[in-house]
Amino acid sequence: MKSMTGYGRASAPLGTHTLTVQVSSVNRKTLDLTVKLPREWESLEPLVGELVRQNAMRGKVHVDVELTGAAGVTEIDWDETAAAALFKRLAQFASSRGVTFTPTPELLLTLLNSQRKGSSLPDVEIAEPVLAETLAEALKSFASMRAKEGSTLLVDFMKRLETLTGHVNAVAARAPQVAAGYRDALHKRLREAGLELDVSDERVLKEIALFADRCDITEELTRLRSHFDQFTALLKSGGEIGRKSEFILQEIGREVHTIGSKANDLEISKNVIELKNELERIREQIANVE
Repeated sequence: MKSMTGYGRASAPLGTHTLTVQVSSVNRKTLDLTVKLPREWESLEPLVGELVRQNAMRGKVHVDVELTGAAGVTEIDWDETAAAALFKRLAQFASSRGVTFTPTPELLLTLLNSQRKGSSLPDVEIAEPVLAETLAEALKSFASMRAKEGSTLLVDFMKRLETLTGHVNAVAARAPQVAAGYRDALHKRLREAGLELDVSDERVLKEIALFADRCDITEELTRLRSHFDQFTALLKSGGEIGRKSEFILQEIGREVHTIGSKANDLEISKNVIELKNELERIREQIANVE
């Protein structure tokens, strides 16, 4: 089992530079990948995507590739004199047209980027193998963290399954007593109403039989236990869990709801409430699993 939350980082020398790759992820139902690369290396984005997909099937994953120089700062080399001249001309042009010139940070960045000096980055052909190796190293840490958190989640899920099973066993133990309790309550109400009917009266027996049929939850209990077994096997399978588990949890919820509707018993209703509460906690937690 893997968590969808993870982080990995790795660095490597690249000429006179240092290449640093950071990989992070949070929950998402599908794989949503974003990549931040130096503009000159954008052609390497498919390579990054391929390597990430070998390690993650779900989650919002972000890969940040940064190149720093010997001083440890990101190198962005702008021709500030040319950018300032362009800025001045733009302001004069706006003034000549009677337009109020209010520069924004976005405009300044656009002007600066338009006046970048020649790139000092290593050629993409040189960078590609180093980037691939560094990303692979970062992904190892990333995958390790996701696996470690996944192991913790697995322990939590197994405990919650034990809790669910305990409530289901309590419901199963109580279920046979429901019809008998209804029969005694029915006889009591009849006596209190002055209707002394024999316990073997056909009308009484028919009413009790109908009630027993309506509140029979044998099939629901059997299916619930089967769903618990399927969920346990899925959690231990080592493959993708998130999407498949959503279906099984939906089926478990349906059976629990049916039991609550049919049981007509206070003790069973209490257990059904606890089952629903615990099931909701599992649903919330399964959202963290790949």
